[in-house]
Amino acid sequence: MPGSPVIPCLRYANAPAAIDFLCAAFGFTRHAVYPDDADPTIIHHAQLVLGDGMVLLGSVRDMEGESLYTWSTARDLGGITASVYVVVPDPDGHCLHARNEGAVVVQEPQDNDGYPGRGYTALDPEGNVWSFGSYDPWTPID
Repeated sequence: MPGSPVIPCLRYANAPAAIDFLCAAFGFTRHAVYPDDADPTIIHHAQLVLGDGMVLLGSVRDMEGESLYTWSTARDLGGITASVYVVVPDPDGHCLHARNEGAVVVQEPQDNDGYPGRGYTALDPEGNVWSFGSYDPWTPID
């Protein structure tokens, strides 16, 4: 199995626009996208990859089929309960590209305080927090 067995899953009010943004701004590629046959603005399930990592996403729906829990968007909640961290070799260059594609950078690239690497933090159009950095948690620290 390539990549991590831990895969973040997100819901978006406008999932097709989120897919376009995540690919253009953050460098993801479409691995699989399953839109609704009757309404292509509804994404039942999408898999986006970046390197060996993946994120799953879909459209927020009426919750009828998700009655055991309630999916929501960061914007609907007025905040977040989690963020996504992505290892990138060049956070400064990645940040510049993301900003040029419309990402809202909330923390400029900087050296990590107390551990190696650099990183920055940005928001996607629906308020999810994405952190990108050169620190690789899988690499042993000497």
